[in-house]
Amino acid sequence: MVTSPKTPSPSFEIVPLETPSLGDRSYLVHDGTNAVVVDPQRDIDRVLDLSTRLGVTVRHVLETHVHNDYVTGGHALARVTGAHYHVNAADPVTFDRTPVGDGDTVEISPSLAVRALATPGHTYTHLSYVLLDDGRPVAVFTGGSMLYGSSGRPDLLGPDHTEPLARAQYASLHRLAAQLPDDVPIFPTHGFGSFCSATQTSGTSSTIGREKDVNPALTKDEQAYLDELLAGLDAYPAYYAHMGPSNLTAPAGAPDLSAPSPADPAELRRRIEAGEWVVDLRNRTAFAAGHLTGTLNIGLDGPFSTYLGWLIPWGTPLTLLASTGEQIAEAQRELVRIGIDRPAAASTGGPATWSDGSDPGSLRRVTFAELAAELATPRDDLVVLDVRRHSERRAGHVAGSVHLPLHDLLTHLDDVPPGEVWVHCQSGYRASLAASLLAASGRAVVLVDDDFSGARDAGAEVVSPRS
Repeated sequence: MVTSPKTPSPSFEIVPLETPSLGDRSYLVHDGTNAVVVDPQRDIDRVLDLSTRLGVTVRHVLETHVHNDYVTGGHALARVTGAHYHVNAADPVTFDRTPVGDGDTVEISPSLAVRALATPGHTYTHLSYVLLDDGRPVAVFTGGSMLYGSSGRPDLLGPDHTEPLARAQYASLHRLAAQLPDDVPIFPTHGFGSFCSATQTSGTSSTIGREKDVNPALTKDEQAYLDELLAGLDAYPAYYAHMGPSNLTAPAGAPDLSAPSPADPAELRRRIEAGEWVVDLRNRTAFAAGHLTGTLNIGLDGPFSTYLGWLIPWGTPLTLLASTGEQIAEAQRELVRIGIDRPAAASTGGPATWSDGSDPGSLRRVTFAELAAELATPRDDLVVLDVRRHSERRAGHVAGSVHLPLHDLLTHLDDVPPGEVWVHCQSGYRASLAASLLAASGRAVVLVDDDFSGARDAGAEVVSPRS
């Protein structure tokens, strides 16, 4: 029996491949010779390297569903390895695949197999895969169905489908719970910070039995589950709109991760003035201390690809700035996972390297205590801008602050009241991106680089339901 995601049994091993920036996991299952891969990401070199290290051959690639949060690497991986590519027979894909449906069994080895189990809810054609060892269920790969203490969100196909999919999700989790023993571990694809999760997940591992105790779909009646789930849904990244169509039409092969063309200071300035995106990958502390004016800060120390993909007008040329070439390479890997394959250019170094002679920009960084002190003396020209999501705002906000979620800021810059803008989020990461957008548009900005959980204790007046 599998006791943890990396613990081998006498006959098989399950190895997760983490993608923290997107809150996802892929899995490689092997018996020492043959392997099956579940929900691979676009950068398939990770899977190929892992299979080589383990000395196994990838025989099968399984998709639990047509993904909305990343471009799959399944088609390319199957083509490179010669593996069978299993996609639900009901999915209207435009490429050759091995069709699979509810109840179908895929043999991995004489003792290992996986059985497909229809679990609609995250999508209509979602499948889970039960791993069988000599016919006995020993694990289940639940994709975007049963997550750790939650379930996959049902609203990604549009509002007309949200409630029917939510009801289907409820039934699917009950089907998993009814058909599988309590000690069977679950291995979801989403739920580690992914926006594909309907509500916040809990824990890093789980079993069917544990989910019966903690999962709202299994501890509440159907209507209570629906009410809680639908009330908790918030915005999801805009780039999701491009992922499903891409995954239905044979995504391109393995991505080109070679270094982008280098850009000198004159080219960087031309690109900025042309309205292209020139993104500084350094952390917000470094960016605030000095940066090329007109650049945007989306640090590699946070969910970089999620927020870049969410905000950038799709198709806008993108140039990357970083301290090192390794950071540029890391950003490229993040970007290909969401279908942004080739940056227009890149440059390494720092503000002095990137400057065409103009003075570097900077941002003043403050704490919530400093914000509270500033607000103690009323100022007509001070705007407190909260760029958190609606669900975060409802839990508590600074009295008198203006709310404009980060994902709406680019198209509503003119709605930010006049004055000096003190911008905050939950931790400072999104606030730095918002501050860089505002500064690039010519606004005077102060970055509140602090954790909102301590705002009240720092002296800020926080309005919340319990106030």
